[in-house]
Amino acid sequence: MSDEAIEARMQDLRELAKRYSKAYATREYLEEFKRSKLAIMMKKYERAGFTTAAAQEREARADQEYIDLLDGLREAVEQSEALRWELKIAEIGAEVWRTRQANIRAERKGYGA
Repeated sequence: MSDEAIEARMQDLRELAKRYSKAYATREYLEEFKRSKLAIMMKKYERAGFTTAAAQEREARADQEYIDLLDGLREAVEQSEALRWELKIAEIGAEVWRTRQANIRAERKGYGA
């Protein structure tokens, strides 16, 4: 593999890492916001006359706004995990390449026979 090809691949991986970081941050934000959203929705249902916390939570979790948040969280987790695995696969590929290069060097020195 040429130096140019290696540098191009490294640039691709840098971009992938940036995308992963952003996806991971979104995922973490939505995980935290989910708790806040539930509290906000419970207050809404308290004002609507649901007096117990259990009833407020039940209504809040059934509300379309909360369900939409969960759908967004699912998408964020899916994107984050897909990008994480792309990076992991690239890491494994680099290890395989290093091993092959070491084997080639060993064969050239006559250690492989």
